[in-house]
Amino acid sequence: MHPSNTASAPQGAMASTAPWGVTLLRIALGVMWIAHALLKLFVFGLPGTAQFFASVGLPGFLAYPVFAAELLGGIAIVLGVYARQAALALVPVMLVATWVHVPNGWLHTSAGGGWEYPAFLTIASVALWLLGDGAAALRRGGFAVPGAASVHTAPAAGAHTAGAAR
Repeated sequence: MHPSNTASAPQGAMASTAPWGVTLLRIALGVMWIAHALLKLFVFGLPGTAQFFASVGLPGFLAYPVFAAELLGGIAIVLGVYARQAALALVPVMLVATWVHVPNGWLHTSAGGGWEYPAFLTIASVALWLLGDGAAALRRGGFAVPGAASVHTAPAAGAHTAGAAR
């Protein structure tokens, strides 16, 4: 962002809109996770997905818990129910998907699907985990929050935490 753009916007306005920007990211990301799960169910079928998993060297039975994790995780992210934790929990799923698609090239339109889409979902999931739940989250979790003080330590006197997006 160009420095002149931030100078013209009141500081309070930027702080008050940031949680809504995170919410937009959260909902879009959750919808993408749900779509990714439903692709397995309605396009490939779960048995077909299991066969694909086996063809790339993964245990075929993992197709079923992966489908459930993507669907339930996506729903949790959309609703803002432990959204940042759900996003973090889904990262290993997409790291494996990225690894599977690397030999196919960058673009997801490549034969067999490239790695750009799973890599983007991985990065967006990490970003949501780092940013927080955003506005209008139904249930925020206090565990697996980056930068959170442990149970045994208290914040330093006078310390300020910017939890605008939490």
